[in-house]
Amino acid sequence: MTTARELTPLDRFLADTQRALDTVFGAPAAERGNPAAGIAQIELDENERRHAAGLMRINHVGEVCAQALYCGQAAVARDEATRAHLLEAAQEETDHLAWCADRLRELDSRPSLLNPLWYAGSFAIGALAGLRGDGWNLGFVVETERQVEAHIDEHLDSLPNADARSRAILEVMKADESRHADNAEAAGARILPPPVPSLMAAASKLMKTVAYRI
Repeated sequence: MTTARELTPLDRFLADTQRALDTVFGAPAAERGNPAAGIAQIELDENERRHAAGLMRINHVGEVCAQALYCGQAAVARDEATRAHLLEAAQEETDHLAWCADRLRELDSRPSLLNPLWYAGSFAIGALAGLRGDGWNLGFVVETERQVEAHIDEHLDSLPNADARSRAILEVMKADESRHADNAEAAGARILPPPVPSLMAAASKLMKTVAYRI
């Protein structure tokens, strides 16, 4: 009977590098079906199409950042259960990434040109958060997901009424983000002290402003 080989630091570095390349330059495949499947494609006017594309580009960037954050945190997590929790959440974020990419193509648009920068910065932030310990690591997950829920709510309000396909994707994403936050709280997340949440919100606002157009 064979046993699973424990991953070495080099193994993890190579896996993280491959995930980064797949996230930024590849075409990640979703494990779950696209929530928009079966919903009729309604023709949007040019202004509606461009606005919907800008919103879905922001959400695509958010998923790039989520992948990087979780991988950065998992890379330095001290407890295997915490690492497994982070990587499980990252897999669901891969579904979101694929769905957003699909919708951008349908809207005749593209992901952000700055995705390599978003990924690198978010990975570094995730690793720094993780170095504080697993309780703070999970606390960072909670705050991130709560802020993502809030901006998805804003996008659901702002989407063109006819864009039911984008809406279906965002509604499932919001439910997943809420569950990730709840799971992290149950696993022992600590509440982040001021001014960390405010700084995270400011960084998110900057990202959304830039990613809407670039």
